[in-house]
Amino acid sequence: MRVLVTGHLGYIGTILTPMLLAAGHEVGGMDSDLYARCTFGEFSPQVLNNFKDVRDVELDDVKGFDAVIHLAGLSNDPLGDLNPALTYEINHRASVRLAELAKAAGVKRFLFSSSCSTYGAAGEEALDESGEFNPVTPYGRSKVLVEQDVAMLADENFSPTFLRNATAYGVSPRLRFDLVLNNLVAWGNTTGLIYLKSDGTPWRPLVHIEDISRAFLAILEAPIDKIHNRAFNVGRSAESYRIREVAEIVSQAVPGCRVEYAPDAGPDKRTYRVNCDLIQRELPQFQPEWDIRRGARELYEAYQRVGIQQAEFEGPRYKRIAHIRQLIADGLLDENLRWI
Repeated sequence: MRVLVTGHLGYIGTILTPMLLAAGHEVGGMDSDLYARCTFGEFSPQVLNNFKDVRDVELDDVKGFDAVIHLAGLSNDPLGDLNPALTYEINHRASVRLAELAKAAGVKRFLFSSSCSTYGAAGEEALDESGEFNPVTPYGRSKVLVEQDVAMLADENFSPTFLRNATAYGVSPRLRFDLVLNNLVAWGNTTGLIYLKSDGTPWRPLVHIEDISRAFLAILEAPIDKIHNRAFNVGRSAESYRIREVAEIVSQAVPGCRVEYAPDAGPDKRTYRVNCDLIQRELPQFQPEWDIRRGARELYEAYQRVGIQQAEFEGPRYKRIAHIRQLIADGLLDENLRWI
């Protein structure tokens, strides 16, 4: 299958693209490469890049593809909060326009990288795909809007699928430290202390980026009638944890590490658990391989190997919002997040 991956040079894309190639697919990439200076270790892009902002996609960019896997966008809550209007322009309107162009070009499948943050402030119940949307940030709201608008494009010739990914973790050539497991392991590794500024009670579902990539591959290759215009929570039902549980697991993976809570630690209104049984029931070829204990060990070993320092993971290199602000301060990016 000929597949266009937007955001193929990002945190997930640099893991997904080699997996698609290994499975025998022909892959094209599209990425404005905002995070070129975020490379962790050795990295050589494996496909040619159409160096383009997703807001500027044209019909010719999507012609000739059998499927589009859409990863590109502002990637988390803090970055989405930087300029909410820009978040909706990039994450919502540009995504819907991409889907419209893909449909017009005859692309059969459109796989959208959504998020479990669409559930937002959800409480204690483990939500399946029928759970109510309750996003609390522009980022989460933008994902909801894309799902709703792109779903209306579905017909017998255009089949969208929405992958609501749990909170990602894992080592990537374009590593991020603004993700909870990646960040807590980094703190434990460099300081011996995991310092929680919240009370640790909120729930988070967690999933390794390799397993997210396996889900994309399984849906890409599934019969259309199994995935047509459907949403899937991506992860494992057993892999929802309270943040304090995550911290304790990290303390066991990182030698000499302890957990401490801030004196004024309070709850975080973003709390959600998810049920991921649907994807494994409907798509048995999706076989996730990771849990967070193994993931914490992988991260610790990678940080040890590279010798990561606190100033690096707390600085602008690996935190998306800090990195964007640095590019703007350096005069490389304008306030609309376009290269100068």
